[in-house]
Amino acid sequence: MTPEEKKQLQINACKVRMGIIEGTHGAKAGHPGGSLSAADLFTYLYFKEMKIDPANPKWEDRDRFVLSKGHTAPGLYATLANRGFFPVEDLPTLRHLGSYLQGHPNMNTVPGVDMSTGSLGQGISAACGMALAAKKMGKDVRVYTLLGDGEIQEGQVWEACMFAAHYKLDNLVVIVDNNGLQIDGPVAEVMSPYPIAEKLEAFGFEVARIDGHDFAAMEETFAKARATKGKPFAIVMKTTKGKDVSYMENQASWHGKAPNDQEYAVAMAELKQKLAELEGM
Repeated sequence: MTPEEKKQLQINACKVRMGIIEGTHGAKAGHPGGSLSAADLFTYLYFKEMKIDPANPKWEDRDRFVLSKGHTAPGLYATLANRGFFPVEDLPTLRHLGSYLQGHPNMNTVPGVDMSTGSLGQGISAACGMALAAKKMGKDVRVYTLLGDGEIQEGQVWEACMFAAHYKLDNLVVIVDNNGLQIDGPVAEVMSPYPIAEKLEAFGFEVARIDGHDFAAMEETFAKARATKGKPFAIVMKTTKGKDVSYMENQASWHGKAPNDQEYAVAMAELKQKLAELEGM
């Protein structure tokens, strides 16, 4: 990855974070914490990794992404908007009556959304089905799915992992956003999912552990995923909940509430300052 490529990804990720704040503030509801922790991953997938076409969202041969932790729709929407699937100006209509940007992803209303999600644990199963279908049809299609570390407390997740390994879904990449916090507090205290990587390995995955805010690590790891044959690939990425908004970082209280006007102003000022610094580099 060249320094210029890295810089552009960082700029795009900052814009995605600004979109997350715009959306949740406009909705007066939503889930900013986990959206912000996954913003770098969203950015890497949609601006570098995935084979997609914003002008043709239903392109049959596109790669697919399933947001299994569907409550972080503000992050996905901000990414899709900045990638050109729909206007960035629509982000503040999140959750408004009549808006196509519902609180959880809806494949019937939002361009670029490949699966309607929200019930935790179910998205990975849909991703497995997409990956198996692509193989059966002989399609060169890769499927990516993002789960929360609290979400993997759901039993259905592990049934899906068993399915993925059994059918040797080497076109599937399962990503766990390990920010360590869920709505009720630290995941280790609510219902510990640890050790995550070792569990995935035991279920038959090739597993990588990365810093979820490191684009160079993502580039290396997704290249390994594409080169892995005969088994599914999983990435456990360590992240910071509420990343890049000072008062939201590592705070479980920001899992599912929106910034008020004053908090919005602080968050946007911080992100605008970061954007200016990146663009001035």
